[in-house]
Amino acid sequence: MKRTVSIPVNLPSDRFLPLMNQCAEIFNAHIDWSLANKTYNKNKAHKDLYRSLREQFHEVPSALVQTVRDNALEAVKATKFKRTPRKKPTSGLRYDKRTMTLRGKQLTLSCIGKRVSLILDIPEYFQEVFETWDFCGATVTYTKHTKQFWVRLVFETASPQHINGKTQGIDRGLYHQAVTSDSQFFSSSKIREVQRRYLYNRRQLQQKGTRSAKRRLKSMSGREKRFMRDTNHCISKKLANQPNVTVFVLEDLSSIRTQNRGKKVNKWLGSWPFYQQEQFLTYKSIALGKKVVHVAPSYTSQKCNICKHIKKTNRHKSRFHCKNCGHKTHADLNAAWNIRDDYFLSSTQGTEEQGSVNNPYVSASFSG
Repeated sequence: MKRTVSIPVNLPSDRFLPLMNQCAEIFNAHIDWSLANKTYNKNKAHKDLYRSLREQFHEVPSALVQTVRDNALEAVKATKFKRTPRKKPTSGLRYDKRTMTLRGKQLTLSCIGKRVSLILDIPEYFQEVFETWDFCGATVTYTKHTKQFWVRLVFETASPQHINGKTQGIDRGLYHQAVTSDSQFFSSSKIREVQRRYLYNRRQLQQKGTRSAKRRLKSMSGREKRFMRDTNHCISKKLANQPNVTVFVLEDLSSIRTQNRGKKVNKWLGSWPFYQQEQFLTYKSIALGKKVVHVAPSYTSQKCNICKHIKKTNRHKSRFHCKNCGHKTHADLNAAWNIRDDYFLSSTQGTEEQGSVNNPYVSASFSG
């Protein structure tokens, strides 16, 4: 299990900004070499490029050149030559144990010239991570519009053992961020209100186009994302900290944006950070010895949880009324029940199939 701690730091910009620029050029040179030679072999790249890059960028420490090389070739390997990764002059710079040290609160970083040493201001919330977790690397980034350097420290530790408890289905939607199978509703009315306000303000300022309007747009940038991130943190924390629930079942929504559902719905889906909420819930659950699993989203909103009858007209907006058995409930709550039950069904089927494979005499005695 890994965790990243982001801390603002005061680094000498006259040394680190040129370093980032030169490392970006080294990164792009390795990308060009990799695409031209159709390989991401680090030994071959080292033999072909290391000497010439050391002569061209003699101020960059040799260990950083090797770190940038590894980063570039790993990026090509991840994309499988389908696109061309590039770094800008102020792109983040990855450090490892060769190029940095962390002793308590003291951090040293390789740079142009001698190493830079600084004392970190560690928030109280992360004290336990610094004291008990293993440090494994970091990334230094730079925010241009605030002219602020950040160090993102990565720590890792063994994942806690999974604990047994209740399974909870969670339905995610546009009108409710989350509805659980035990009747907890997390409304998204406040989120949609904030999104509409920011959208209206952006349109007005973009139409105006004056200098002051552009300054206002710049100051507004990021506020909506920070609000959404905070909201997702709060909801995922409430879900993960439930005392009796240890398994959270979600729909697999990885292809939710691939279909055209009309301009209005597509706009809602485009601004709906369901994946971020899922990521937050996942890492918070793992830290508590819990887990997040997924099921197929097919017919969870159209299927009656009582009689299992599937029909599109069973649901009308937020109301669910089964045409077969007459069952009535909230549509999102019915979907959450179906998500939970689909997981139970898939788990049972998997166990039965595994049993038949391990013990062939079960099926033989049944048939005989």
